Amino acid sequence: MVNEVFKTVEEKMRASVNVLKDQLASIRTGRASPALVEHIKADYAGTPMPLIQLANISAPEAGLLVISPWDRNSINSIEKAILKSDLGLNPSTDGNVIRIRIPPLSEERRQELTKVVHKRIEERKIIVRNLRHEAMAEMKNLEKNKEISQDDSKRAQEQLQKLTDRYIIEVEKIGKDKETELMES
Repeated sequence: MVNEVFKTVEEKMRASVNVLKDQLASIRTGRASPALVEHIKADYAGTPMPLIQLANISAPEAGLLVISPWDRNSINSIEKAILKSDLGLNPSTDGNVIRIRIPPLSEERRQELTKVVHKRIEERKIIVRNLRHEAMAEMKNLEKNKEISQDDSKRAQEQLQKLTDRYIIEVEKIGKDKETELMES
């Protein structure tokens, strides 16, 4: 019983950390990265779809993204989606591909992006803590229903706290790494 609770909560915490990694990958630094735009949704045949499903996205050089749509008819909707995004990018099209120059970040923009990183980190820490809270409630319920002893419950709660602390530290490290990347680029 306790092992199932641990397995479930750890999977959810790991998934939460992976979501954070994906979110932070989409926050731009001074370098071009396909992850910057691949999750932007563009209208394709009346359905919003992520760019990664509509085109090949590459970064042939540090300050340039090239988006090659598989269907040329989607170029306009991809361009509009990029312009609507909060990334502040200006795509240019030659009819076949979309090129996006990634301008160097101003100090003001770096500070704004750092705030976004902090916000995402706090959101993830709250999610991890809520997962801990749910698992603790399950442990107490198991104890209340006499499925585990009070000592086992206490030990499990201590282990759960250690697991939570480990994931909180990982979230903070990922955030610090992204901050450093933003400030260096």
